[in-house]
Amino acid sequence: MLSSIESFLEGNLLLKALSPEDRGLLAPHVERADVRRGETLFTVGSKVSYISFPCEQTVINLIVSMRDGRSAETATIGREGAVGGVVSHGSLPAFSTALVQIGGPVLRLDAAKLQDAKLRSTTLRNLFTRYADCLLGQVLQSVACNALHPIEERCLRWLLTLQDRIGTETLPVTHELLANMLGVQRTYLTRILRTLQIQGLIEVGRGRITILDRAKIQEAACECHGAVVSHFETVLGAVYDADGRMLSVDPPTQPREDDPVRAPESV
Repeated sequence: MLSSIESFLEGNLLLKALSPEDRGLLAPHVERADVRRGETLFTVGSKVSYISFPCEQTVINLIVSMRDGRSAETATIGREGAVGGVVSHGSLPAFSTALVQIGGPVLRLDAAKLQDAKLRSTTLRNLFTRYADCLLGQVLQSVACNALHPIEERCLRWLLTLQDRIGTETLPVTHELLANMLGVQRTYLTRILRTLQIQGLIEVGRGRITILDRAKIQEAACECHGAVVSHFETVLGAVYDADGRMLSVDPPTQPREDDPVRAPESV
């Protein structure tokens, strides 16, 4: 029978992918917490000393804000990943704000404990290096998408990304939240959503947006969502179901000469 903490590890795909030996390195240092929608895990310039692993349907956004008050989302992290000192060794000033989009359980781990475990296990280090590469890939693709693609395609890409992480057709998203994520005015976004609804792609309700035809949305969205999914599959061994939800990760344990993984510092 699984212990309480070990059962919670099953709720995050990164931690679930750990071997029993690697779990043993982290499990004694993991603590469970519950976060609420709108809660801030860390802000720009704050020292990040712990890593948060969203579990189940918890979703966290990395947000970059400007001096004029506008902001935009750069990455969406659910149970496939983690936020905090994943790329760095932790205890460094944060460049972005981590905002809880969908509340729920998270597992927290002191960043120093993860670094110690990486030094003791090549398989654990391989897993987190590959995830860091995928997270960076998502951020880079988001930058390109925001600069090059029309708002309609960007909106659909964002909705697909969220559905991948929570696995439901109905997404708990308000107009205000989505406008903030996309960096546009709420009134402008409302017109965009009305157009997408007329096209039969989504249904807009109070505090929610329902995906009506995922296949058509994938065709109408830009290539950015597919590029990120492909990278997760190649680098992290991500497995998706027919509805797009990520079910598991199973990264290769031995690097190859043509392996796309690269050190995050080299990008």
